[in-house]
Amino acid sequence: MFLEGILAITGKPGLYKKVSQAKNSLIVESLETGQKLPAFSASKLSSLQDVAIYTDETEVPLADVLISAFEKNENYQNLTHKSSSEDLKNWFADILPNYDRDRVYVSDIKKIANWFNALIKAELLNTEAVESYRRELEEIEKQENEE
Repeated sequence: MFLEGILAITGKPGLYKKVSQAKNSLIVESLETGQKLPAFSASKLSSLQDVAIYTDETEVPLADVLISAFEKNENYQNLTHKSSSEDLKNWFADILPNYDRDRVYVSDIKKIANWFNALIKAELLNTEAVESYRRELEEIEKQENEE
């Protein structure tokens, strides 16, 4: 999956890829600069693979939201975390129409826009990644149906 090993670290800008594990820390590499640095256990690490977005009915994995954004990206080429709140809300409503407007804040949408742009720039979110993710989902569904 294209989000495997991708981390957000509270207090540090951008996204990081897990490179290895040291005795009391993870070694991560910035997707933007390529710089390697330790992430200690005191740092709040969030694996993007584990992030889900609230909807009116349930939760949707971040990967599904990012893929939807990728497929509709031509409408929002210049969207960033600095865009207006209204533009960000419109973008998010376009990619996930039933998101829970009471529990998903503009600050969350800004973060997702940042992550989306970082993944595009790092070439981790592209047509090949989308197709691979869909194949993985089909395999999982196929296995569940066989059981």
